[in-house]
Amino acid sequence: MKLFEPLAIKGMVIPNRVMVPAMVTHLCREDGHVNDDIIERYAAYAEGQAGLIVVEAMAIHQNKSGSLLRISDDRYIPGLRQLTRRIHDTSDSKVVPQIIHFMKVARSGWRQTIDTVAREEIEQIIGQFGAAVARAREAGFDGAELHSAHAYTLSSFLSRTNPRDDEFGGQTLEGRLRLIGEVMRSVRRAVGHDFPVGVRFNAEEFIKDGYTVEESKLIAERLAELGFDYLSMSAGGKFEDAVHTPGQVLFPYSGYSGDRCMPGAWLPRALHAGLAAQIRQHLRTRGIDIPVAIAGKLSDPADAERAVADGSTDIVGIARGLLADPAWARKVRDGQLDQIAQCDYCNVCKQLDGAHKPVICALWPQGALQAPRPAPDEPLPGWPAQGAPSIEAGPKGIALRWPKVARALRYDVYRSVAGAPAELVESTKVAFWTDPVVLGGRRYDYHVRAVLPDGRSSAPSPQLGLDLPRPEYMATA
Repeated sequence: MKLFEPLAIKGMVIPNRVMVPAMVTHLCREDGHVNDDIIERYAAYAEGQAGLIVVEAMAIHQNKSGSLLRISDDRYIPGLRQLTRRIHDTSDSKVVPQIIHFMKVARSGWRQTIDTVAREEIEQIIGQFGAAVARAREAGFDGAELHSAHAYTLSSFLSRTNPRDDEFGGQTLEGRLRLIGEVMRSVRRAVGHDFPVGVRFNAEEFIKDGYTVEESKLIAERLAELGFDYLSMSAGGKFEDAVHTPGQVLFPYSGYSGDRCMPGAWLPRALHAGLAAQIRQHLRTRGIDIPVAIAGKLSDPADAERAVADGSTDIVGIARGLLADPAWARKVRDGQLDQIAQCDYCNVCKQLDGAHKPVICALWPQGALQAPRPAPDEPLPGWPAQGAPSIEAGPKGIALRWPKVARALRYDVYRSVAGAPAELVESTKVAFWTDPVVLGGRRYDYHVRAVLPDGRSSAPSPQLGLDLPRPEYMATA
């Protein structure tokens, strides 16, 4: 598989094209130091053999932001070094920190905007990024990634909605690019040119008057010229369309742009791969051969392989899918597709992030802070001989019921429409489910897998099939 070919990024060779994008865990405390829970979370990705692990956003400054990792002072280096050592001792996965500056927000809904940032503060930000990347190198990271996506400072300067009217202003693309250019110059002064530095930015902003893929092609071109070693693309996640919940800090992933950043179950799979393909093709036609990464519902192994094999991207970013199952890469490589705990995009993790609570996966056992490790010595369950599964059409869709399976944590429901390959459509912790998204005049077949607390799945249940009649409104007059 193309997905498991190594890739050289300057002096860093990642063993495969699977990337864990930065995903805030809220596992650290307000002091911002690495702790055992943080180390265990990222060690699991290394055990699962992800090619590139991007550790959650680390702040370069001390603005209050709850349980956020910090890289703003030398006192954080020992903990960060402990993290990188554990990852490197576990596998050949490579690890970089995502380095971030953010503006102030308040529970009232107020947020600081970049037109209030004085020239002296801009100079401070530029220096803080350089110092932070130097700390990353000292802590043993294989490279670093600058965060210029979503709602944060670098992204806000880059946005078409940039309200400044000085040399960093939004009237021109060059003005919007100036801060990231100055930051990269500071970074290279701090660590030289032999340390891999990537950047994450939005392929599209998905807000009113925000930039689209047409401008992001030019942004990508300039970022490559600035000397970034890989481009990691996301989308949306902006404050401009965020929905404020009274009494809570404004969450930039609560509007439509947030839905595009962390797309839920109702949005298409691999929905941003086409954006990456356009940007990558634009770069290649200009002779720029820089690795490109993209994220957005790519946890289906076939989608991930296709995106790399057809040249849409060089690296696939899978955040929620690898949160659900940190061993995703190893299982795909070893052909254990039926043992993957597949993300169903319920976005409980997104809700926990918005509430500043420890981010876990709803597919894990109740109360678990980390993904379960496999217990191969425990036998897989079989389907009970009594109580056959049932299927019937009703006013709310196709209703399924099946017997409970001993030791099952949850049940994964797979659906085939008109003989097409079966796809996962639901994960549920109860022994029944109703499929509301069906059309009359079609054949629907289902099977269920019982999933143990350690993530391993049973054999499929007996198949359930139903031919839905054509609706009356389709009758010929």
